[in-house]
This record gives sequence, C-alpha cells and structure tokens, in this order.
Amino acid sequence: MSDAAQRLLSENVGSLVLVKLRGNRLLRGKLRSFDQHLNIVLDDADEILEDGSVKKLGTVIIRGENVILVSPAGR
Repeated sequence: MSDAAQRLLSENVGSLVLVKLRGNRLLRGKLRSFDQHLNIVLDDADEILEDGSVKKLGTVIIRGENVILVSPAGR
C-alpha cells in the first residue's frame, strides 16, 4: 500500500467510508481499522444494493484482495 493511501485511510479511521468490492458490491460503514494488505474492519456496515435499498450488516471484516476502492463518504 502506498504512503498516500495509508495516510488517507489513517485520517478516516472513525469516519464513514464507501468500499467497492469485487462482484459489484458496495458497502458503507464506519472505518474501524485496516492493515498493510488493505484488510478492513467496518462498524455499522450496510450493503447498498443495486436497486438502492440498504441491507444492514453490522460489523464486517473485508479481505483486502476483494477491495477495489475506498472513499470517504458524506453523511
């Protein structure tokens, strides 16, 4: 992981983020932690489905190899 990516994620720990995953899945939740492999833990996570509906997931652990994009999310 680049220094810029690590800095951006560090600045957003505790904030709401959007995570796009392989298979066109989109998760939104509060970034609790991450590591150098881009494994991510989200609290209060939701999956945003293709029809715009939201599925509550709670706390999730995402394996880094499935992450395509991480973006700070507006509230």
